Amino acid sequence: MSAALSSSLARFWRAPAVQALYIQACMFPVTLLIVYALARQFGPLSYLAVALVQGVLAMGMTWLRGLASWWRPIQFAFPLCLVVVDAYDLPPSLFLTAFLGLVLVYWSTYRTQVPYYPSGAAVWEAVLAELPPGPCRVIDIGSGLGGVSLFLAARRPDAEVWGVELAPLPWAVGAVRARLAGSRARMLRGDYEQLHFGDFDLVFAYLSPAAMPALYDKARAEMRPGSQLFSYEFAVPGHPATRILNVGKRKPLLHGWKF
Repeated sequence: MSAALSSSLARFWRAPAVQALYIQACMFPVTLLIVYALARQFGPLSYLAVALVQGVLAMGMTWLRGLASWWRPIQFAFPLCLVVVDAYDLPPSLFLTAFLGLVLVYWSTYRTQVPYYPSGAAVWEAVLAELPPGPCRVIDIGSGLGGVSLFLAARRPDAEVWGVELAPLPWAVGAVRARLAGSRARMLRGDYEQLHFGDFDLVFAYLSPAAMPALYDKARAEMRPGSQLFSYEFAVPGHPATRILNVGKRKPLLHGWKF
């Protein structure tokens, strides 16, 4: 097995969603044994009772495995949802359609733990004010529908603006918006981990708490002296921001690090 394939498999296995599914599968035989023992003692159990046993076991194992706390109610509810869905006898095509839609929008969220988060015009204005004077290069990682990139490209004609998005549908929407608007922003589809942050004067991110430690390590290793990383809402544990900007009342803070 090649090193690249081994690394990809390791990353796949570390994904919390994959571990959660593995836990459900591992707990199913245990559920059958418990249900068998209960049925011998008290008689046949309903599907709802079986789902409750499975949910409790999966929730407990999720806690033992150290997954984030929000996975526990998800693990508990998952088998109960299967019972409800079975009761309504919904057509399989409905689930296929929903699955394909979620894949197009969220793509590898199961691995990156970065869902779609829109930022807003107040944040865009704050990032615009932080761009260095004169020609510069800026990138919005996890660019979604392209709002930040299109805004910065329109306001700063002397700046080279990039947006990078992994999920196919948001990237396609952003690319179409850029083309229709005649924007100079370059909308890339791909993983920002494959880019070199040293090519940019400012990196903007609105990701998730789970992604921040690795993002900061990458920025610190690659970004040039004087360049800046900005993260909306999410800080980096153990690495206080060099600047914290308030973008509006009742809005999250914009955290900045200068290297």
